[in-house]
Amino acid sequence: MSEHDLESEYFARIDAEKRAALRKKLEDDLAQIDADERRKLHFHKCGKCGSDMVTKPFRGVEIEECSNCGAVLLDVGELQQLAGEDQSAFFTSFFSVFGGS
Repeated sequence: MSEHDLESEYFARIDAEKRAALRKKLEDDLAQIDADERRKLHFHKCGKCGSDMVTKPFRGVEIEECSNCGAVLLDVGELQQLAGEDQSAFFTSFFSVFGGS
C-alpha cells in the first residue's frame, strides 16, 4: 500500500468516526427534545381524565388534586407521611409487591 493510500484510509476513518459521533449527538438531542415535549404535554395533568392538577396542602403535605374529577396524585413518600406509622406493615408489603421502596 502506498503512503497516499494509507493517508487516505486514515482520513476516511477519522471522517467516519466524526460522522458517527455527530449522528449519536443528534440522536441524543432529538431524544431529549422528544422527552421534553412529552413532559410538557403531561406535566400536572390528571392520569384519569387529563385535566389540570392543582397543588393543595393537605395535613402538612402538598398533594395534587384534579380540578375536574377530584383524583389525587401523591408523590413518593407522601402516602406514608399522611398515613403515619404503619403498625400492620400493610404499606410496606403493598409497595414491595408493586416495586416501590
